[in-house]
Amino acid sequence: MKKFKFGEIKVKKVEPGQLTDRLLLLNLYITQGLTLIIGLIWILFQKRNPFQLLIIPEKVHFVAWGLGLAAAMLIVDYLLTHIVPEESMDDGGINDLLFRNRPVWHIIVIAAIVSVCEELLFRGAIQYSIGPYWTSIVFALIHVRYLRHFVPTGWVFLSSYGLGYIYIQSGSLWAPILCHFFIDLISGLVIRYRRES
Repeated sequence: MKKFKFGEIKVKKVEPGQLTDRLLLLNLYITQGLTLIIGLIWILFQKRNPFQLLIIPEKVHFVAWGLGLAAAMLIVDYLLTHIVPEESMDDGGINDLLFRNRPVWHIIVIAAIVSVCEELLFRGAIQYSIGPYWTSIVFALIHVRYLRHFVPTGWVFLSSYGLGYIYIQSGSLWAPILCHFFIDLISGLVIRYRRES
Protein backbone atom coordinates (compact mmCIF):
# COMPACT_ATOMS: atom_id res chain seq x y z
CA MET A 1 0.00 0.00 0.00
CA LYS A 2 1.42 3.36 -1.06
CA LYS A 3 1.95 5.86 1.75
CA PHE A 4 0.07 9.17 1.41
CA LYS A 5 2.22 12.29 1.60
CA PHE A 6 0.71 15.70 2.27
CA GLY A 7 3.59 17.32 0.39
CA GLU A 8 2.24 15.81 -2.83
CA ILE A 9 -0.98 17.80 -2.62
CA LYS A 10 -0.96 20.58 -5.20
CA VAL A 11 -3.34 23.52 -5.15
CA LYS A 12 -3.97 25.30 -8.41
CA LYS A 13 -6.37 27.97 -9.58
CA VAL A 14 -9.33 26.58 -11.47
CA GLU A 15 -11.31 28.70 -13.92
CA PRO A 16 -15.12 28.36 -13.76
CA GLY A 17 -15.13 26.67 -17.19
CA GLN A 18 -12.93 23.88 -15.81
CA LEU A 19 -15.35 23.00 -13.01
CA THR A 20 -17.56 19.99 -13.45
CA ASP A 21 -21.05 20.04 -11.99
CA ARG A 22 -20.06 17.38 -9.48
CA LEU A 23 -16.97 19.32 -8.34
CA LEU A 24 -18.99 22.54 -8.03
CA LEU A 25 -21.65 20.87 -5.88
CA LEU A 26 -19.03 19.05 -3.80
CA ASN A 27 -17.28 22.37 -3.13
CA LEU A 28 -20.60 24.05 -2.24
CA TYR A 29 -21.71 21.35 0.21
CA ILE A 30 -18.27 20.99 1.84
CA THR A 31 -17.93 24.75 2.39
CA GLN A 32 -21.47 24.98 3.78
CA GLY A 33 -20.79 22.01 6.07
CA LEU A 34 -17.64 23.71 7.35
CA THR A 35 -19.56 26.97 7.77
CA LEU A 36 -22.18 25.17 9.87
CA ILE A 37 -19.59 23.37 12.03
CA ILE A 38 -17.57 26.56 12.64
CA GLY A 39 -20.77 28.45 13.48
CA LEU A 40 -21.94 25.81 15.96
CA ILE A 41 -18.52 25.59 17.66
CA TRP A 42 -18.21 29.39 17.83
CA ILE A 43 -21.66 29.71 19.44
CA LEU A 44 -20.81 26.97 21.95
CA PHE A 45 -17.57 28.80 22.85
CA GLN A 46 -19.72 31.85 23.53
CA LYS A 47 -21.52 29.67 26.09
CA ARG A 48 -24.77 29.92 24.13
CA ASN A 49 -27.10 27.24 22.85
CA PRO A 50 -27.17 27.22 19.01
CA PHE A 51 -30.51 25.41 19.00
CA GLN A 52 -31.99 28.21 21.08
CA LEU A 53 -31.18 30.57 18.21
CA LEU A 54 -33.18 28.42 15.82
CA ILE A 55 -36.41 28.34 17.81
CA ILE A 56 -39.16 29.90 15.71
CA PRO A 57 -40.67 32.76 17.75
CA GLU A 58 -44.39 32.92 18.51
CA LYS A 59 -44.64 36.45 17.13
CA VAL A 60 -44.20 36.25 13.39
CA HIS A 61 -43.06 39.84 12.79
CA PHE A 62 -39.68 38.37 11.75
CA VAL A 63 -41.41 37.27 8.51
CA ALA A 64 -42.16 40.91 7.62
CA TRP A 65 -38.54 41.89 8.34
CA GLY A 66 -37.16 39.02 6.26
CA LEU A 67 -39.50 39.34 3.29
CA GLY A 68 -39.40 43.15 3.37
CA LEU A 69 -35.61 43.26 3.14
CA ALA A 70 -35.62 40.50 0.51
CA ALA A 71 -38.03 42.52 -1.66
CA ALA A 72 -35.95 45.71 -1.25
CA MET A 73 -32.72 43.84 -2.07
CA LEU A 74 -34.22 42.19 -5.16
CA ILE A 75 -35.39 45.58 -6.44
CA VAL A 76 -31.94 47.13 -5.90
CA ASP A 77 -30.28 44.10 -7.51
CA TYR A 78 -32.61 44.41 -10.52
CA LEU A 79 -31.78 48.11 -10.86
CA LEU A 80 -28.05 47.43 -10.54
CA THR A 81 -28.14 44.85 -13.34
CA HIS A 82 -29.76 47.47 -15.62
CA ILE A 83 -27.58 50.45 -14.60
CA VAL A 84 -24.11 49.00 -14.00
CA PRO A 85 -22.20 47.43 -16.93
CA GLU A 86 -22.49 43.64 -16.95
CA GLU A 87 -18.72 43.08 -16.62
CA SER A 88 -18.76 45.11 -13.36
CA MET A 89 -21.21 42.63 -11.80
CA ASP A 90 -19.34 39.53 -12.99
CA ASP A 91 -18.83 36.80 -10.37
CA GLY A 92 -16.68 34.70 -12.69
CA GLY A 93 -19.67 32.67 -13.89
CA ILE A 94 -20.03 30.60 -10.70
CA ASN A 95 -23.71 31.46 -10.09
CA ASP A 96 -24.50 30.70 -13.71
CA LEU A 97 -22.78 27.31 -13.49
CA LEU A 98 -24.47 26.55 -10.18
CA PHE A 99 -28.06 27.34 -11.17
CA ARG A 100 -28.27 27.24 -14.99
CA ASN A 101 -29.25 23.57 -15.37
CA ARG A 102 -30.34 22.85 -11.80
CA PRO A 103 -33.84 21.45 -11.16
CA VAL A 104 -36.12 23.74 -9.13
CA TRP A 105 -36.20 21.38 -6.13
CA HIS A 106 -32.39 21.46 -5.98
CA ILE A 107 -32.31 25.28 -6.16
CA ILE A 108 -34.69 25.30 -3.16
CA VAL A 109 -32.42 22.87 -1.26
CA ILE A 110 -29.29 24.93 -2.04
CA ALA A 111 -30.99 28.18 -0.97
CA ALA A 112 -32.18 26.59 2.29
CA ILE A 113 -28.81 25.06 3.19
CA VAL A 114 -26.82 28.20 2.35
CA SER A 115 -29.18 30.52 4.23
CA VAL A 116 -29.21 28.46 7.43
CA CYS A 117 -25.46 27.68 7.48
CA GLU A 118 -24.25 31.18 6.60
CA GLU A 119 -26.68 33.04 8.85
CA LEU A 120 -25.93 30.79 11.81
CA LEU A 121 -22.23 31.58 11.43
CA PHE A 122 -22.34 35.24 10.41
CA ARG A 123 -25.35 36.62 12.27
CA GLY A 124 -25.61 34.00 15.02
CA ALA A 125 -21.92 33.74 15.95
CA ILE A 126 -19.71 36.40 14.38
CA GLN A 127 -22.11 39.35 14.73
CA TYR A 128 -22.59 38.48 18.40
CA SER A 129 -18.82 38.88 18.83
CA ILE A 130 -17.90 41.86 16.64
CA GLY A 131 -21.14 43.58 15.59
CA PRO A 132 -22.84 44.01 12.20
CA TYR A 133 -20.29 46.38 10.60
CA TRP A 134 -17.21 44.15 11.01
CA THR A 135 -19.29 41.05 10.32
CA SER A 136 -20.28 42.59 6.98
CA ILE A 137 -16.64 43.24 6.11
CA VAL A 138 -15.80 39.58 6.86
CA PHE A 139 -18.89 38.46 4.88
CA ALA A 140 -17.80 40.52 1.85
CA LEU A 141 -14.24 39.15 2.05
CA ILE A 142 -15.50 35.57 2.26
CA HIS A 143 -17.36 36.05 -1.03
CA VAL A 144 -14.03 36.06 -2.87
CA ARG A 145 -15.50 35.76 -6.35
CA TYR A 146 -16.96 39.29 -6.09
CA LEU A 147 -13.76 41.00 -4.89
CA ARG A 148 -12.53 41.73 -8.43
CA HIS A 149 -15.18 44.44 -8.83
CA PHE A 150 -16.14 47.30 -6.53
CA VAL A 151 -19.93 47.25 -7.12
CA PRO A 152 -20.66 43.60 -6.20
CA THR A 153 -18.29 43.77 -3.22
CA GLY A 154 -20.08 46.88 -1.94
CA TRP A 155 -23.44 45.27 -2.60
CA VAL A 156 -22.48 42.11 -0.64
CA PHE A 157 -21.32 44.34 2.25
CA LEU A 158 -24.59 46.33 2.28
CA SER A 159 -26.66 43.16 1.96
CA SER A 160 -24.85 41.65 4.93
CA TYR A 161 -25.32 44.82 6.96
CA GLY A 162 -29.03 44.72 6.13
CA LEU A 163 -29.22 41.10 7.30
CA GLY A 164 -27.48 42.08 10.55
CA TYR A 165 -29.87 45.01 11.00
CA ILE A 166 -33.04 42.92 10.63
CA TYR A 167 -31.58 40.34 13.02
CA ILE A 168 -31.20 43.04 15.66
CA GLN A 169 -34.60 44.61 14.96
CA SER A 170 -36.58 41.36 14.82
CA GLY A 171 -34.68 39.60 17.59
CA SER A 172 -34.83 36.38 15.60
CA LEU A 173 -32.22 34.66 13.45
CA TRP A 174 -35.10 33.52 11.25
CA ALA A 175 -35.49 37.02 9.76
CA PRO A 176 -32.06 37.01 8.05
CA ILE A 177 -32.39 33.28 7.26
CA LEU A 178 -35.72 33.91 5.51
CA CYS A 179 -34.34 36.94 3.64
CA HIS A 180 -31.17 35.09 2.58
CA PHE A 181 -33.26 32.10 1.45
CA PHE A 182 -35.56 34.17 -0.76
CA ILE A 183 -32.68 36.17 -2.28
CA ASP A 184 -30.81 32.98 -3.24
CA LEU A 185 -34.00 31.22 -4.38
CA ILE A 186 -35.23 34.05 -6.62
CA SER A 187 -31.73 34.70 -7.99
CA GLY A 188 -31.26 31.00 -8.74
CA LEU A 189 -34.65 30.74 -10.48
CA VAL A 190 -33.96 33.87 -12.55
CA ILE A 191 -30.63 32.41 -13.72
CA ARG A 192 -32.21 29.05 -14.50
CA TYR A 193 -35.16 30.36 -16.50
CA ARG A 194 -33.33 33.27 -18.14
CA ARG A 195 -30.76 30.85 -19.54
CA GLU A 196 -33.44 28.39 -20.60
CA SER A 197 -35.38 30.97 -22.64
